[in-house]
Amino acid sequence: MATEIGDAIRSMVAEKNISEELVISTIEDILRAAYKRKFGTDENAVIEFSEDYTTVELSSRRKIVDDDNWYNEVTEIPFSEAQEIHEDCEIGDELLIPVDLREFDRISVQSAKQRAHQSFRDIQKDTLYSEYKAKEGQLIIGYYRRQIPNGDIYVDIGTTEGILPRRNQSSRESYGSNDKIKCYVEKVEKAERGLRVVLSRTSPELIRKLFEVEVPEIAQNQIDIIKIVREAGYRTKVAVASRNDDIDPVGACVGLKGNRIQTIMSEIEGEKIDILRYDPNPVNYIRNALSPAQVKDVVVLDKNIYHAVAIVEDSQLSLAIGKQGLNVRLANKLVDWMIDVKTQAQFDEMDIAKEARSRAESIFMEEEPFFAEEAETAGEVEIPVQSEIPAEVETFVDEDEIALSELPLDELLLKKLQFHDVYSVEEFINLTDEELAGFGDLTEEEIIAIKDTINEYVDIVEDEEDGETEYVCPNCGASITMDMTVCPNCGTGLAFEVE
Repeated sequence: MATEIGDAIRSMVAEKNISEELVISTIEDILRAAYKRKFGTDENAVIEFSEDYTTVELSSRRKIVDDDNWYNEVTEIPFSEAQEIHEDCEIGDELLIPVDLREFDRISVQSAKQRAHQSFRDIQKDTLYSEYKAKEGQLIIGYYRRQIPNGDIYVDIGTTEGILPRRNQSSRESYGSNDKIKCYVEKVEKAERGLRVVLSRTSPELIRKLFEVEVPEIAQNQIDIIKIVREAGYRTKVAVASRNDDIDPVGACVGLKGNRIQTIMSEIEGEKIDILRYDPNPVNYIRNALSPAQVKDVVVLDKNIYHAVAIVEDSQLSLAIGKQGLNVRLANKLVDWMIDVKTQAQFDEMDIAKEARSRAESIFMEEEPFFAEEAETAGEVEIPVQSEIPAEVETFVDEDEIALSELPLDELLLKKLQFHDVYSVEEFINLTDEELAGFGDLTEEEIIAIKDTINEYVDIVEDEEDGETEYVCPNCGASITMDMTVCPNCGTGLAFEVE
């Protein structure tokens, strides 16, 4: 077969954005499929392209056999016929016999065409998927196309359409035909018909990306965005920290005369943004998180359940709470503490002993902070630490335990562990992998470093306990004894086998 296909291949590469290798491979697969439908096998099909891909030949490789032993007309050719094609051939040689596509029946041709269309659709879908999967988690600019009855908006983003679900749309925004929309690419997945690119205008990550564009210090990793909380269309709070003592993180994000923050706010239709300084001390962090309100004092009620009271002047109460509790609600999410906002008079009415308050406040003295707030996707922030571990930390370690502070561990690691109430070697080694994974501020490398240090400096001896063997439920992990037939926790039936 000789066909002019060079233009078709180049057109496919240019218009469909498909690589030349994939086009050639697909054409080969299609020809093999047509050959197999006609002859029952494609094992002896040979496809050869010219150097410039302008022509292609389909041939049948056949073995020369004696005329009396010729049984398979697809893979074999009798010696007498082979001599007519090539005089010098011998029995056992192989010949390439050109195949004319005009010999193929209509069904074989139609089947090849259908296979071609399907193959190129699949290739185009895979190519588009790879292209937009790389853009997942990034900003993309598109143009409004249409809105369907359920409120979802379709956005033209280039070679395909993205969908902006109603749940991902800000209440402040409305769009008209061909309006430009800057969106965050939330998810890219394959669908039955093409590609599904899910966009968002409400994600906190949209704010992060806008800051990375507008604030060079963030893009250059001189300033870290620790956490963003947002109620789209109403208010956003952003906690930032600087890696360089000479750079004010809040001032850099606000910009000269507020030009940087104004640009970001205009992009989200004037939604309010509070930029505040991250502080490892939760007392200071809570004070900052309630901005723009001025907080007079912060009292920690219970560090174990992360409960605190923020005391404000009467004139600042409504501002600290916010409309329908929005400001304090966002502050709660930002610092991961339960914050009650009270005036001084309201706080005095609360039943809190002065001695208990003094003990709680002494834990969080500004000079000795040991709480490190969980840094999310922005990475770790270097937190200044004192050269020595506070003496009061030792009170959390029993006499028969080894304090982690006695080991040559980085002080920042010690503070992170202490944030999760882990002060001794025994407490650390009793943690499960799931519990360690739940410590969001500890990376896998840091956990491995802690384990290696413990293994190097501490000899761990397993105690042999006398008495009854301890068993756990295989379903829920609750403690059980041999006289039980049903787990008291989950109700699973139990049976013990004695070896």
